[in-house]
Amino acid sequence: MGAVLPKKILVVEDEPDILQLVKLYLEKEGFRTSTAVNGVQALKKVKEDKPDLIILDLMLPEIDGLEVCKRLRSVPDTAMLPIIMLTAKAEESDTVIGLELGADDYVAKPFSPKALVARIKALLRRLERTPAEGAGLYHYGPLTMDTTRHEVRLGDNEVPLTAKEFGLLEHLLRHPGRVLTRDILLNAVWGYDYYGTTRTVDVHIRRLKQKLPPLDAAIVSVKSLGYKLKEAAGET
Repeated sequence: MGAVLPKKILVVEDEPDILQLVKLYLEKEGFRTSTAVNGVQALKKVKEDKPDLIILDLMLPEIDGLEVCKRLRSVPDTAMLPIIMLTAKAEESDTVIGLELGADDYVAKPFSPKALVARIKALLRRLERTPAEGAGLYHYGPLTMDTTRHEVRLGDNEVPLTAKEFGLLEHLLRHPGRVLTRDILLNAVWGYDYYGTTRTVDVHIRRLKQKLPPLDAAIVSVKSLGYKLKEAAGET
């Protein structure tokens, strides 16, 4: 067997200083990197380089980060590609839009490069778990989740989920009937001590319900706490 290559990360950022800083930190941590300075170039690089993860700035020339994210999520080959958005905007609405379009996580500028690397590693770890660490087959009504294959099906049809959506669904299926606070979900699924808005969880729950309609009534909101998956619809 050949040596396993380091993960490749595409950094999409039009500010040269930030681009070089992020690239430097990533390569120091052993990642391979490629770069793009606008949305058109980013989409081209995704096709050519097939990165394992994208760091995507929100405000980009030609095609902005939101549109890049939307296009990547609309194509089967990149529907599950991990995306971390960088945003200089403080408004919560910009963050929510990015998450709604399928970004797995976001980092607000100015940010700590070390914190960004920590989030990257946490996201990649969730995708790299060995079967012994997280294998399982879950059934919930017409929904089936196979964590070994990283696959979710609704009846006979596979439903592509992002890494965070997959992790969130798995955590809910593992704990049916239990109230899970937003903080519990953030720490379990995002994989680090989260200091941002808990609105992130709400957006991902909403996306799960949109992609998997049987969950619309099955995942219930518990006021001021979090969410609970009803037990009656199936067994894990």
